[in-house]
Amino acid sequence: MPNTPVLYSYFRSSASWRVRIGKYFFLFCSLAYKKIDYAYQSVNLIRNGGEQLKKEFLDINPLGQVPALIIDNNTFTQSLPIIEYLEETRPEYPLLPKDPVKRCQVRQLSEVINSGIQPIQNLAVIKKLAEMTGNPDDKTKWSHFWISRGLEAYEKLVQKTAGKFSVGDDVTLADLCLIPQLYNATRNGVDLSQFPTIQRIADECRQLECFKMADPSNQPDCPADLK
Repeated sequence: MPNTPVLYSYFRSSASWRVRIGKYFFLFCSLAYKKIDYAYQSVNLIRNGGEQLKKEFLDINPLGQVPALIIDNNTFTQSLPIIEYLEETRPEYPLLPKDPVKRCQVRQLSEVINSGIQPIQNLAVIKKLAEMTGNPDDKTKWSHFWISRGLEAYEKLVQKTAGKFSVGDDVTLADLCLIPQLYNATRNGVDLSQFPTIQRIADECRQLECFKMADPSNQPDCPADLK
């Protein structure tokens, strides 16, 4: 199926998760319910030292990270450019507002997570941290600190922009970034009750089918004991 998009993903990858929500958003929210068929290609970030570091995958993404998306005879990496490509080529139910102020607010919130939290606590960074300190427990302490710090900033910013969702009453790119990060926050013991606006937005998002379908527990490579 040469024209079928292929998403290289890992069920727990927060960056891949953003793209999955975007894909399902287009699938379930389009007025015509226009189905975008795609093949899910699992890249296990743990097994055998990480399949993302094997030559076969490095030929797709030299940085050795998921997600990667093959679509429209092109290969794209990095979650936000992928989502923006889908936004521009499949514009039904946009994830970026037309208003330039709101659009900037969406990108600002998205980057709090995409630049300010996720890269500092991703798998490669915390593995290297544990190697350098010789203490595996440092991984959780490190992640807890940076996730908490970033979500504190998100909470303060989103109090000024939120409606039903992070910016106004429509799902935006910011919400696609937020929900996967909250999963990582919970895994690292962050108390989310200190972020009431974030929690309210998350409750709204989790009622939508696109967020349910993109959840790690619904991915084909999720182990049975985690479903």
